[in-house]
Amino acid sequence: MSERALRGTRLVVTSYETDRGIDLAPRQAVEYACQNGHRFEMPFSVEAEIPAEWECKACGAQALLVDGDGPEEKKGKPARTHWDMLMERRTREELEEVLAERLAVLRSGAMNIAVHPRDSRKSA
Repeated sequence: MSERALRGTRLVVTSYETDRGIDLAPRQAVEYACQNGHRFEMPFSVEAEIPAEWECKACGAQALLVDGDGPEEKKGKPARTHWDMLMERRTREELEEVLAERLAVLRSGAMNIAVHPRDSRKSA
């Protein structure tokens, strides 16, 4: 192409393709309404699974499907504590054995426990 042919056109923004002669997939218009009173329609394929929620075009809030079921509540996963994770790796007997070993080391004085200078002044 010559340079003159491109002058004055927006290559990135403008599409020169048309929809003529193309059969589009069958569509359905689905209506959503947000809590702020905005109502809008979104086109979906007839075969598509319709989501119960969609972001409102006007305000960005969550809009719910009009005349549809509410969104499915997700199962809440119980919080795993440190103890739960520990019990996944060790049995109670193993933990008691490790505790006994560590207590024996502490009681024998083999472990050098650094004492903070402020703590030593309090005991004196």
